[in-house]
Amino acid sequence: MSQEQIKNIIEASLMVSNQPLNISSLLSLFENDTTLKPERNDIRAALEELQQDYIDRGIELVEIASGFRFQARDDFAPWINRLFDERPPRYSRALLETLAIIAYRQPITRGEIEDIRGVSVSHSIVKTLQERDWIKVVGHRDVPGKPELLATTKSFLDYFNLKKLSDLPALSEIKDFDSINPDLFEALSQDGQQSIDNNNELIVNVEQATESVNDIEESIDSDEVIADEGAKVIPFSN
Repeated sequence: MSQEQIKNIIEASLMVSNQPLNISSLLSLFENDTTLKPERNDIRAALEELQQDYIDRGIELVEIASGFRFQARDDFAPWINRLFDERPPRYSRALLETLAIIAYRQPITRGEIEDIRGVSVSHSIVKTLQERDWIKVVGHRDVPGKPELLATTKSFLDYFNLKKLSDLPALSEIKDFDSINPDLFEALSQDGQQSIDNNNELIVNVEQATESVNDIEESIDSDEVIADEGAKVIPFSN
């Protein structure tokens, strides 16, 4: 089996899969292959070739937190959206601010979120974020009451087309938008980047350990809402 055949098998698999596929999943496609068992480097090389093949096409091959997937380019969203009758979900500024705080300051308690926003966080907001599988409880703060610690999930990264937390926009860039609450992002910027760096360091260490094992085994008001476009974070607007 040639490298070209390997690439074609990977391309077909990614096209028909209803979820992203990581390197290990792609390697498993060749477990019973009697002619050739590609190495991880062969899989990566095939993926890089595919990314180049689609560089000037309407779709692209991207790597996100869960693996690789084909998706339509953002440039063509206005036309593609016409294929769907269902209107995209819309979220309040309160929900998106809460999600932003969790993303930049995780792990964080509900009380700490309220301290940053200056208002209470309703149970419905947290519930909605959990139902969307964008946040989860990752532990409890060692203080009286043992409040839950909230953090974003891999599904959050996948949904917003991110590979890791450090791919989030820099706070210095976001707070330049006049329409965004400057006090909120000023509070976030105090130590938010350090939180992201610490989380990414942990994620990288876990991923490196996993790679080694695999190798061895081988609110805004009701009328102020944001359209959910699925491929990127949309700045708030008044």
